[in-house]
Amino acid sequence: MGFAVRRLLVGVALAFVPVVLLAQQPTFKAGTQIVPLYVTVQDVEKRLVPDLAKEDFDVLDNGVPVTLTLFQNEPEPFSVVVMLDTSGSMTASIALLKSAAEQFLIRLLPADQGRVGAFNDKIDLNSRFTNNRDELISAAKDLDYGNGTRLWDAVALALDELQDKEGRRVILVFTDGDDTSSKVRMGTVMDRARAEEVMVYAIGLESTYGPRQQVVRTRPDGGLKKIADETGGGYFELKKTADLAPTFTRVAQELHSQYVLGIEAKQLDGKVHKLTVRMKQPGMTARARRSYLADPDRLSNAR
Repeated sequence: MGFAVRRLLVGVALAFVPVVLLAQQPTFKAGTQIVPLYVTVQDVEKRLVPDLAKEDFDVLDNGVPVTLTLFQNEPEPFSVVVMLDTSGSMTASIALLKSAAEQFLIRLLPADQGRVGAFNDKIDLNSRFTNNRDELISAAKDLDYGNGTRLWDAVALALDELQDKEGRRVILVFTDGDDTSSKVRMGTVMDRARAEEVMVYAIGLESTYGPRQQVVRTRPDGGLKKIADETGGGYFELKKTADLAPTFTRVAQELHSQYVLGIEAKQLDGKVHKLTVRMKQPGMTARARRSYLADPDRLSNAR
């Protein structure tokens, strides 16, 4: 191959780099404050719906229809913290839980990055964010047992770890019981997740443990559904451990199938604004964050 041909091919390749980068990150109009919404759309059979257009969505801010300043129908990279309950009630199911979490981790795309942690009476996290799936899976396999369930402390720590991350931020938390020993309250975690624009996915499991004469039945903490609904993540409550792997897989599929919508925050009054996303096509439902804090220091700055 001649030098001139090689130089031409290099120039053509470089010309496509900005296009690829732009496809991975939303672009905003300079000088605006943007409220991003990551929207999961399902049909009546709960199947994910691809290939919708901007015109298929209506968004309301405090009940008032607003114009979409951003629409994107391509997977956007995200940073995720996976927090797994390894308290005593999970002793008999911990192997299944780790295997199920692996189904989520192996589906991360090269541009995604994550950390893996466990909570019981203590909270542990692997050392760093990484897109190395083998490293993340190894970290999940090394998670240890403990007593107690510091659920909301664990979610608060995940929020801390995501603070310095740019772009889309997600927490995936699993538990089979109520919080028993957290210092942080659920309401505080909810307020932080809203203000810091972090999406929380939650998986809850009903379980039993203990000897036959003293069987203990657990129910997942009721706050899980509340925080997932508020932040636009999904909540899945399971009755069988066999459903763990398909559910973790489903979360990965949803995160890679969401639409990115953006509206301009025109009234920066420091208050919580209610958000509503409606679908124009019959039979479709949208799941997205239900509110945002109209604070200029918190909202996504245009770039």
